[in-house]
Amino acid sequence: MSQSGQVKALAVSGSLRKGSFNTAALRAAVELAPDGMSVEIADISQIPIYNEDVRQQGFPAPVQKFREQILAADALIFATPEYNYSVPGVLKNAIDWASRPPDQPFNGKPVGIMGATPSLWGTARAQYHLRQSCVFLNMLPINKPEVLIAQAAAKFNDQGQLTDATTRDVIRQFMTALRDWTLRLRAG
Repeated sequence: MSQSGQVKALAVSGSLRKGSFNTAALRAAVELAPDGMSVEIADISQIPIYNEDVRQQGFPAPVQKFREQILAADALIFATPEYNYSVPGVLKNAIDWASRPPDQPFNGKPVGIMGATPSLWGTARAQYHLRQSCVFLNMLPINKPEVLIAQAAAKFNDQGQLTDATTRDVIRQFMTALRDWTLRLRAG
């Protein structure tokens, strides 16, 4: 946990693709974070497929690291693509691993959800499914503003930088809302 007035966020991309629009959106979120907020991007690429037999022998090192990062964060940010109207398996797998007992680290964490897609729908269905997992794990999502980046290829340049001014403004507002929500929850 960060000191009073500071918010440390952990960001997780649901895409492992090198040129991922969702990872690029998280880089933009880091850049657009308000004063008093820092953001670390987690790497979930090495988390194995969930297997309870493996978990009973202990958490694999990448899972343990991810759980520790979640625990140390004041807030979480998920950026999810939409696969078949839902959350991609790699993101769901990471959440499933991290949420296993003992002491699941998501409990009570403020969270923001965003998503980017080449399609017209902006990941709305995937974000809704992710919110359902957040409810079960007792995460506390912000509701507004929603970050639904549709037709993402037109909003990022070839270097993966977010160039669309409107989307940049929405992400700036989103980051400020997450910081403020986290501080509000902290104050009780």
